[in-house]
Amino acid sequence: MKASSKRRFSNDLVERDRRVIWHPYTQHETAGPPLPVRWGSGVWLETVRGQRVLDGISSWWVNIHGHAHPFLNQALIDQATKLEHVMFAGFTHEPAVELAERLIEILPKGLARVFYSDNGSTAVEVALKMGYQYWLNKGECRQKFVALTNAYHGDTFGAMSASDTSSFTEAFRPLLFNVLRADSPDAISCGSCSGRCDAQCSVALEVVLGQNRHSVAAVIVEPMLQGAGGMIVWEPGYLKRVRELCDEFGVLMIADEVLTGFGRTGRMFACEHAGVTPDIICLSKAITAGYLPLGATIATEEIFEAFLSSDRTKTLFHGHSYTANPLACAVACASLDLFKGAGTMSRVTSIAKRLKEGVETLAELDQVADVRTIGAVAAIELKATDAGYLAGIGPMLHQEFLRRDILLRPLGNVVYFMPPYCITDFEIDWVLGEINDVLSNLEGDRAWG
Repeated sequence: MKASSKRRFSNDLVERDRRVIWHPYTQHETAGPPLPVRWGSGVWLETVRGQRVLDGISSWWVNIHGHAHPFLNQALIDQATKLEHVMFAGFTHEPAVELAERLIEILPKGLARVFYSDNGSTAVEVALKMGYQYWLNKGECRQKFVALTNAYHGDTFGAMSASDTSSFTEAFRPLLFNVLRADSPDAISCGSCSGRCDAQCSVALEVVLGQNRHSVAAVIVEPMLQGAGGMIVWEPGYLKRVRELCDEFGVLMIADEVLTGFGRTGRMFACEHAGVTPDIICLSKAITAGYLPLGATIATEEIFEAFLSSDRTKTLFHGHSYTANPLACAVACASLDLFKGAGTMSRVTSIAKRLKEGVETLAELDQVADVRTIGAVAAIELKATDAGYLAGIGPMLHQEFLRRDILLRPLGNVVYFMPPYCITDFEIDWVLGEINDVLSNLEGDRAWG
């Protein structure tokens, strides 16, 4: 295709998009035109204009093995020739059962029952409903949940309630249910810790649980890494203490591993850093390696048994039309095959080492407030008077990185790099070098040459 034809096609697609599409997390009054993507392979995306862009955020944290992976493509094709979908109430199928068996095999010991949904928010929604109804079915009325500051658990109403107040939730505050809030660890501002947070930070949670004995159903946390709240990294001691406090006060522990699951933090699941098993775990995002929507909420056998009764009102009344979609389950199984046979976790370890070494240079820049890494995630927090998700520097940086052929989408004043695991060392070094160059130029007049 000639260059002029590419431009016409690109402009036509963007114009058609402008007339009919409402994009997520987008203020259409001020946002620039979307990039029209036609192709992906490995860590690279290509627009209809021919620009190749490195996907530095795994397409919203989901694409762990890279785009258009041949093995995953074939798994999807093979399943499509057999069964594309069937309702999951009263029916079952091989991909759903196999995936559940394999998840239970690799999850922290004790998790035993898989409830499928279709995205991260609904996986959390299911967990909250499970946690509440578990106690109700046992004859106890426990109507309170405990969540942390800086938390983000999704955009449905239960998930927003569990999330901390932010631009994501503010407009809907009158419609949300009350949640008890405990201070979370914060690598920068936690006054009780020196440099990094440890179990001392759990005192706030202990106080909240102590003041609300017998009325709390569950504590919900994002283990080891709070994502949309600012890429805040924990020490394992805090997570271990959360489990201990839940046991001490007799409440359920819900681990929201929608982001952290499937190797992202350097372990298959983030709870492994502290050697703990939650009562309920929420999974989505990378579960299908970015191919299809799928969520899973996995509970212990004890929780499942609380819903067994001849009284049908004790049923968990929740479901989705696309629950346990066979195509999604099949590609999720294929993704697990890649972990097992392709040395994926070894590659994550290598990425983690390179990221940690790379951000040490960035930490020396005057405009950087903090750098932190965990597994295949690097975060650079910038000094900003308007810190937070709506910090004005975020969109500016996003556009500058796109100009340099890199997809990075800062969380306000927090630049993060979360690539697919197939990224090469050379590509990692190149991206880190570009980040360094952008931030170094930012130090002067916030302009780039």
